Amino acid sequence: MVAAQPQASSITTRVLLAIRRKPGWKTVVTPVHEGVPAVATRAEPALVKALVRAFRYHRLLDEGRYASISETTEAERIERGYLGTLLRLTLLAPDIVEANVDRRHSVEVRLPGLLEPFPIEWQLQPATLAQAACDMLART
Repeated sequence: MVAAQPQASSITTRVLLAIRRKPGWKTVVTPVHEGVPAVATRAEPALVKALVRAFRYHRLLDEGRYASISETTEAERIERGYLGTLLRLTLLAPDIVEANVDRRHSVEVRLPGLLEPFPIEWQLQPATLAQAACDMLART
């Protein structure tokens, strides 16, 4: 009897890229291949950091590491209101999250605009965020 060979449980992919730093921005540039232009993306560091934290805290709550928001705030030593605001970012439509991280959005939406209340219905979010961006521009 022959023992079954264990199957690989993960795949590693290596991507060549360069990170160019400018004050307040990080630009990721992929290498140029024949016939394919280089693609540069610029993400707002504060926005990316907030999204990463939001999804991390959400995952910790979902996995049961913390039983409640109160327990999370104590263990992570953060303010309850801040955590609630961050967790609301996990309700953004996936295409909005991707567009903001990749800086592909049609309307300039920055972190302060995303911290304002927005509808949880994904189809209503683009119009609401566009209006919030216009309102912020009008105030400046």
